[in-house]
Amino acid sequence: MRILVIGGGGREHALVWKIAASPRVEKIFCAPGNAGIAKLAECVPMKATDVEGLAALAQRERIDLAVVGPEAPLVAGIVDRFQSLGLAVFGPCAGAAQLEGSKVFAKELMRDAGIPTAPFVVCHSVEEARERLRVHFREQGAGSRIVVKADGLAAGKGVVVAEGEREASDAVERIMAERIFGAAGDRIVLERCLTGQEASIMAVTDGRSVAPLLPSQDHKRVFDGDRGPNTGGMGAYAPVPVVPPAMVDEVSERIILPAVRALSARGIVYRGVLYAGIMLTDEGPQTIEFNCRFGDPETQTILPLLDSDLVELMLSALDGSLASAAPVWAESAAVCVVAASGGYPGGYETGREISGLEAAEAAGGIVFHAGTRAADGKTLTDGGRVLSVTGTGPTLRDAADSAYAGLAGIHFEGMHFRRDIGARALGPA
Repeated sequence: MRILVIGGGGREHALVWKIAASPRVEKIFCAPGNAGIAKLAECVPMKATDVEGLAALAQRERIDLAVVGPEAPLVAGIVDRFQSLGLAVFGPCAGAAQLEGSKVFAKELMRDAGIPTAPFVVCHSVEEARERLRVHFREQGAGSRIVVKADGLAAGKGVVVAEGEREASDAVERIMAERIFGAAGDRIVLERCLTGQEASIMAVTDGRSVAPLLPSQDHKRVFDGDRGPNTGGMGAYAPVPVVPPAMVDEVSERIILPAVRALSARGIVYRGVLYAGIMLTDEGPQTIEFNCRFGDPETQTILPLLDSDLVELMLSALDGSLASAAPVWAESAAVCVVAASGGYPGGYETGREISGLEAAEAAGGIVFHAGTRAADGKTLTDGGRVLSVTGTGPTLRDAADSAYAGLAGIHFEGMHFRRDIGARALGPA
C-alpha cells in the first residue's frame, strides 16, 4: 500500500513510525512532514490545510490510504473532498469534525444526547458574558472557578480556567474583544469547573461500533506542578492507573458511543478517531471536550505500546468491520516528554541547532520530531514544541527513567521541558 500522512508534528511522526512497521505498506508520503519524518517517508512541502493540493497529490501518487493528523484540515472538509474523488481517507467528515471545531456544537450535542458533562451557557457578546459571570460569582462565591472556552479552533490554547470574576472577565476580553484566537472568539462557552484528574481516551470508530485505545494522561500546563499557561501538551503517560479497563468500558458506553450515535441520528457518519477528554469526578467520568483526531502527545505515548497493525485497524474502520477488530497492547508502560522552544507557549525563536538526537535513541528513547527542519546537514528547531522523547519499560518508573535518560543528551538553545511527567501515577521517587 501507498500511504499519505497529512501533517508535520510529533503525532504525525509517531503515525508514520507505526505505519512503517506494517507489512502491508510499500511507501509512505507525508505532507509537509519534518526532519524526523523525512527518514521514514517522502516529505512533500505542502500545507496540511491545502485540501485541493493534497487531493491532487493523492491522485498523482496513487495513494491507497490517506491518514489525516491535524484538526484544521478535518474541520475544513478534507475527508469530504477525498471521498468525492473516490480516495480512501481515515478521519471524520467535516460534519463530524464539528465536535472539535465548535465547542458550542459539542456541548449542545452532549446535552441533547445525555452525555455527562459540566453545565454550561453560550455567550455571543462580551456584555452577555460579563452578565453571566456576575450571576455565576454571585451564586458560587467570589473565589470560585469557571472555565472560559473559545468556540472554534485555537491550537489547544483556547481554554482558560479562571479563578475569580476579574480573571474570567479578562479572559472574555482577550477572546471576544481582542480576538486573540480570531473568529474562534465569535462565541464562547462558560462552564462549571470540574475537579479531579484528567484522562484522554481515544477510540477508533466506523460509525457504529468503537474500539477504545489505551487511555493516557496529558500534561497541558507548561511548568512542573501544573503551573503556567496551557500548551498543546508537554507530555503524557500510559497506562493510567486511575483509569482501569472497567472505566474505559464505561466511557465507551456512556460518552463515546452516544456521541457517535447522536451524530448518526443527524445523518452524520463518524469514521476515524474520536478522542474524549474526561475528568474523573466524584460523580464519575465527565466529558471535558471531544477532539476529532489522534491526540498529541498522546499518540507518541500509546503507539509504542500497540502490538497490532495500525493500518489494519484503520482499514477496518473504513470498511465497517471494526466490530471484529481489536487492538493488542504490550504489557508495559510509556512516558512521553516534550522539549519546547524558549518562550513557548508565548513567542519563541526558531533556527536553533539540535544536538544529541542519536545519543537519545542510543539511551533507549524514541525521538519523535515535531517542530524541526533539516538545513545544511543540521537539524534545527522550527516550532514551539520541538520534539518529544518516549521511553518504554515494564513499569511507569522504568518508562519515565528511559524518557528522561534520552532527553538528557538532547540540547538546543532555550530548550525547556517538564520534569514531572507521570508524577501523579509514580508518586515519590
